[in-house]
Amino acid sequence: MKKTILIAALGFASAMTAMSPVSAQTAGSTTVGVAAFDLTEVASGWSVKKSILGKTVYNDAGAKVGKVEDLIITPGKFVSYVIIGAGGFVGIGRHDVAVPMAQIVNQDGRITMPGATKDVIKAMAKFDYAADTSTRDKFIANAEKDMAKARDKITEYEKKASSATGDARVKMDQQMVNLRQDLKAAEDKLGEMKAATVAKWKEFETGVGNAVARLRTSINKATS
Repeated sequence: MKKTILIAALGFASAMTAMSPVSAQTAGSTTVGVAAFDLTEVASGWSVKKSILGKTVYNDAGAKVGKVEDLIITPGKFVSYVIIGAGGFVGIGRHDVAVPMAQIVNQDGRITMPGATKDVIKAMAKFDYAADTSTRDKFIANAEKDMAKARDKITEYEKKASSATGDARVKMDQQMVNLRQDLKAAEDKLGEMKAATVAKWKEFETGVGNAVARLRTSINKATS
């Protein structure tokens, strides 16, 4: 999540929902749009860039319990959770936790989470981001392009083979057999990936990638 988005959301989330869609916006001014919205409260709030992201989180006893890794903006455009990377502070592996913003306070310039002992942090559910499907979708699209090329090449060879004779016909028939086999293998592997949950698609990436690589080799041989 981009810091600029987080900064805007932290300061302007509630204001934006109240403004008219046609309101003019002037960066750095004390008025926004026609309603002359008062930004005094915004100006006195926390700066995400300067005061929150990357900062150490302490409990009320002064012990370090984690570091702020991110902020989560809900669909309602409010910053609702702070993501704290606590693994290195509580003696376990990667362990990010989501904490409601209401549980975080500014105590004498420190980001403080009252009551956050190591045992409390360890007992909290580990936070994981929702799977990003854009990489998966791009991978599938590229694999399907290679499969489409193979189908086109098979169609082309079928036409040429119908008029070929002797050794040329034998060679072309064998290349078509190889193409069909490699195409079927790639289609099966890709089908397994599509049938898996989005979160588990990486487990099938290598198998699909290898099958598509063999398919490309067959296409190149047929072309030559």
